[in-house]
Amino acid sequence: MKESMLAATLHAKWNPKPEYKPTPKDVPEKLTYLGGMVWRNPKLKIERKPVPKIEQDEVLIGVRACGICGSDIHMYESTPDGYIKYPGLTAFPVTLGHEFSGEILEVGEKAYDERGKKFKKGSAVCAEEMIWCGYCKPCRDGFPNHCVNLKEIGFSIDGAFAEYIKVGAKHCWSIDELIQKLGPEAGFEAGALVEPTSVSYNAIFERAGGFKPGSYIVIFGAGPIGLAATALVKATGAAKIIVSEVSERRLSLAREVGADCLINPRELDTQVHEKILDLTQGEGADVYVEAAGAFEETWPAIEKTMWEGEKINAKVVAIGRATGHVPLWFETLQVRRGQVYGSQGHAGHGIFSNVIRLMASGKIDMRRIVTRTFPLEQILDAMKNASEYKDLHAKILIKPG
Repeated sequence: MKESMLAATLHAKWNPKPEYKPTPKDVPEKLTYLGGMVWRNPKLKIERKPVPKIEQDEVLIGVRACGICGSDIHMYESTPDGYIKYPGLTAFPVTLGHEFSGEILEVGEKAYDERGKKFKKGSAVCAEEMIWCGYCKPCRDGFPNHCVNLKEIGFSIDGAFAEYIKVGAKHCWSIDELIQKLGPEAGFEAGALVEPTSVSYNAIFERAGGFKPGSYIVIFGAGPIGLAATALVKATGAAKIIVSEVSERRLSLAREVGADCLINPRELDTQVHEKILDLTQGEGADVYVEAAGAFEETWPAIEKTMWEGEKINAKVVAIGRATGHVPLWFETLQVRRGQVYGSQGHAGHGIFSNVIRLMASGKIDMRRIVTRTFPLEQILDAMKNASEYKDLHAKILIKPG
């Protein structure tokens, strides 16, 4: 084993805005839950760092593939006054990257897999990004995505834009079945897409309680999360899937993974809600998925569709993240018996194992959304490409080695 490794580490200056009010868990000069209020002048650097040393309950993973997420871009990018665009939990400097898969190279004495057996060297795994403690009340109550001691790979602890990463065994999931079914290269690529796909699975099936086969589904946003949502609802029996997105390239990808009807709001000669009602014979949708994080535009369309449509019992699930506030007319929810669900994370509830099974069975193929790959040595070019050409990309993969 080498003593050092290549890693892409983001540095930024701790420079709180005047209106910043620390949370009880903020650590001055190191960690904050309000990243966009504190961190200034981000700089991504390729560095050599020591190979991580594992504890008894951890494994060392040789990274084979890691996706660039929108949150990675929002930490890499800055506003006109120099602050990062990502609003949440961050601790810099940190190695970015959290959507990954790889091969286990070292195994701690107490590193057990999901079946209670010790992990083996050479096993293929992916991992949860949300490092929940297992001890706090939300964790004990079965809600690990809301852990009060949460750490996040690639945000507050070192991530997988590196040759190696150490992870607690309880957060790792075997993807050996993917490797067997797809082969090593495709299997590791699919494994790196388990995490973002699980975010959509958690939102639709765990938080919102799913839907009946034959339902109408509307998805706002065709980034990786929206595309994963599209593939998942296609595989589970949606009768008609409508995707709204301003990028033609991403709309074409939505079609590839299962969308039936495509809406580009910039090219409509009518309003979005009117188009949705037309496509659903005046009913509206059973489920609306907000995966764009553009609530100022999407919520009015959803609300008008619910109000003017014939459908009752519609569900709205919010996955996209945004700092802005939007007005909500409760009369719509009351009269139309609607429900709104907020969703965060991907852990627990059998989510990772079910997503891996869906991929291994061929029910979903998220590799279709990969638009480009880069070696780790070219990650600065990859991040620049992802930032400057958002409309052309859904998922860029970094492939160390």
